[in-house]
Amino acid sequence: MQDEGVIKFDLQYTESEAVAGVAIAELNTWRRILWQLDLIGQHTSRYGGYGYGNVSQRIDRPGAPAGRRRFVISGTQTGMLKDLDAGHYSIVNSYDAQHNRVIAEGPVRPSSESLTHGVVYDLDAAIQVVLHVHSPDIWQKAAALNIPVTDPAAEYGTPAMAAEVRRLFLASATGSSGIFSMGGHLDGIVSYGVSAGDAGSVLLQSLAAALVDRRASGTQTSQQQESDSHGKW
Repeated sequence: MQDEGVIKFDLQYTESEAVAGVAIAELNTWRRILWQLDLIGQHTSRYGGYGYGNVSQRIDRPGAPAGRRRFVISGTQTGMLKDLDAGHYSIVNSYDAQHNRVIAEGPVRPSSESLTHGVVYDLDAAIQVVLHVHSPDIWQKAAALNIPVTDPAAEYGTPAMAAEVRRLFLASATGSSGIFSMGGHLDGIVSYGVSAGDAGSVLLQSLAAALVDRRASGTQTSQQQESDSHGKW
């Protein structure tokens, strides 16, 4: 299994002050909701004990060129935290999927999914928020829910994943769906939209649809399976 949370791209990081003058209240509210639903978090029994899930939001002008659509993103390995503040976010100033490079600054290093977030922003200038979560329920039911899926051979945080995201946008209705599944990244789901509420609503609707499908087929949800295995939920 891939090591969740391990940065695979060439990161050029400069430590600096916390993000200032950026309105992240709505983004943080939705991250808290996702944390409460265990779509973002950290458990010793999952993904090698690494934290999982991250959120980002664009902070620059609408007409910024591809590769330089600046955004704030939650720092690497912050999944265990219930609430974040400005000190837990990094600013990604530029990114280059072809050369596997991210240039960032802030009080923390950016998420290992920064490159994927940047690629999504490049594909549609209207997208303002990207949410990356881990949902076994959505991931396992992606095909049944007609959610686009990246090639399982493409690992997260790599040029291959970036190329796969572009392919999905060009070859399917991914752009309008607001969500896709990362076939080669266990339980990885990405949603996006013009606001955190837009991206978050797509996630919750997909989760609800996945749970309805499971119950209709008489199978346990992934949360129920974990509860049976570990004695808690």
